Amino acid sequence: MTEVITDKDKEYEAEERRNAPGNDQDMSDRVNNRSLRPRSEAFKEFMRTGWADDEPDIKPLESSKFTPQRLEALGKAFPGERLVIPAGQPKVRNNDCDYAFRPDTTFAYYSGLGMDYEAGAVLVLNPVDPDSPEAKAGRTHTPELFVAPRADNSTTDFFMNAHYGEYWVGPRAGLKEMTAMTGIETHDIAQLADALSKDVGPEAGAVRVHVIRETDPAITSLVESIREANGSDDPDKNSAADDKLHEFAAEARMVKDSYEIGELRKAVDATKQGFDRLLATLPSALDKPRSERILEGAFNAVSRELGNTVGYDSIVASGPHAPILHWMRNTGVVKSGDMLLVDAGVEVDSLYTADITRTFPTNGKFTDLQKRLYQAVLDSQQAGFEAAKPGATYSDIHHACMRVIAERLHEWGLLPVSVEESLSPEGQQHRRWLACGVAHHLGLDVHDCAQARFEAYQGAPIRPGMAFTIEPGLYFREDDLLIPPEYRGIGIRIEDDVLMTEHGPEWISAGIPKQIDEVEQWMAERAAASK
Repeated sequence: MTEVITDKDKEYEAEERRNAPGNDQDMSDRVNNRSLRPRSEAFKEFMRTGWADDEPDIKPLESSKFTPQRLEALGKAFPGERLVIPAGQPKVRNNDCDYAFRPDTTFAYYSGLGMDYEAGAVLVLNPVDPDSPEAKAGRTHTPELFVAPRADNSTTDFFMNAHYGEYWVGPRAGLKEMTAMTGIETHDIAQLADALSKDVGPEAGAVRVHVIRETDPAITSLVESIREANGSDDPDKNSAADDKLHEFAAEARMVKDSYEIGELRKAVDATKQGFDRLLATLPSALDKPRSERILEGAFNAVSRELGNTVGYDSIVASGPHAPILHWMRNTGVVKSGDMLLVDAGVEVDSLYTADITRTFPTNGKFTDLQKRLYQAVLDSQQAGFEAAKPGATYSDIHHACMRVIAERLHEWGLLPVSVEESLSPEGQQHRRWLACGVAHHLGLDVHDCAQARFEAYQGAPIRPGMAFTIEPGLYFREDDLLIPPEYRGIGIRIEDDVLMTEHGPEWISAGIPKQIDEVEQWMAERAAASK
């Protein structure tokens, strides 16, 4: 990231400012005060010549076989309406540095594009003419992608545009490449405003435009200005319609197709390798400063080697950090004899992620107390799994898990009321040690389908093709005076990924050990492999 600025560079910058129209230099080709790019015609001419052809070899993405059906279902839900689904823009981390770009989940689902292919892209579903042959054949919409053309070595933007220029960012997919990859007709992003404005209005037969509002403020602002200019500016009505689009897209992802299920399996397999690497690193990390981060780094390295990145910030929580539900600082020391809770998942290039939690005895062997607490959580998880039959609800899973937890807490003398009183809505005392939920949808987002209606999520029957987690736990905080001292500072969570099939639930992550003897054996094998 270092760029040396010489006195000559500063003189050149001053000259540029003096000569710029209106004495106001175009800032688009500078990065604050550190990047001075030559602008002479001699330089530009020199940079346009002498490059080899770099035509990329583009093949269709596997996802392109599945997106037509998704797009068709989306279009049929919004007949006669134009749907705008942005990919989003990079988000600033600090000053002129952005976070790594990840496209919006709705865009990824309907375009089939993963990784960081194209910040700023927009997917549009245009309603077909109701009198057209396409409409008579049952087609409601034509999907179109809008992206920036390639700024390859035949263009000036190649070396002058730090956002798109391939001198700066490497090879990109342009219009024909995007068409080949996705199977979706692709156009220059410069045509977007005109395309969105076509035939828009409030009268009968005119087109109404809906947008995924939260993804790209600039695109949302464009849509709102088009609505206003064409007489369909009703903020409450438009906002409700936009929300309906987002809601539908979330609920559409609840049942996974065969491609999605395959990607989830890849993510779980990669996550297993991440845990393998972490456990191999554990013996040498014990008692070292910030050893939680040593282990985090081991897992995260695998996520970059085998996938796109982690699906969410990894939780590596040892000892008193383990009962902290979202401990992500990972600054602690992993001490021998403590319990180590690791909640982590690899996001593969398609952006589907695993979500796995395992809890380990740091020295490789559970104590009797640790075994008792761990087995309670394991039994709770199994009860939730057995409750997860086709037609059951997330509430059924939740109640099954909670009953086991309440029974064990009562058995240990920690529950101040009866099991039934605690399980009643008026009680819930057991939730002091398990305050969070125990199941959620899984897919492109680690907490997938979050924009769905409650009645379509928590209250809806679980159907074949749904993927979700089951993740009960026990969290005994270090400062909890209502429990014996030996319990304090122990946190245990066991989380696995589940696929509902026509015959019942399947543990997608069955290959990641979690039984007590299997965990101890796994830890011993990985420790031996590290020597």
